[in-house]
Amino acid sequence: MSGLVSGLDHLVLTVRDVEEAVAFYASALGLEAITFGAGRRALKIGVQKINLQTLGQETRNHACIGSGDFCLVTEAPLEDVIARLEAADIPIIEGPVEKSGARGPILSVYFNDPAGNLIEVSRYV
Repeated sequence: MSGLVSGLDHLVLTVRDVEEAVAFYASALGLEAITFGAGRRALKIGVQKINLQTLGQETRNHACIGSGDFCLVTEAPLEDVIARLEAADIPIIEGPVEKSGARGPILSVYFNDPAGNLIEVSRYV
């Protein structure tokens, strides 16, 4: 039997301040901020998005501020990613370092958003 799931539509990050997160991701990675539903905010990445919520906004999950850990893929050289992070005064926690992505070997850099979520930006080798 083949899998029932074919892709990722969106993920949700719990943050202290939604607008601070919007500004961070726009500055750090150039993500486009969008508004949906009843004024909810999200960050667009291609055909996927990252929805932003504050603690307690969603009662069906066990969210914690800063518990997110995810990997974004880039086509840009990692040197460009590093330069953008440095220009925005965002400390790099680790990298570039070799890791294993869903489709094979990747080079990655790691950093945190203002809420403490761990972000990995990777390029396939």
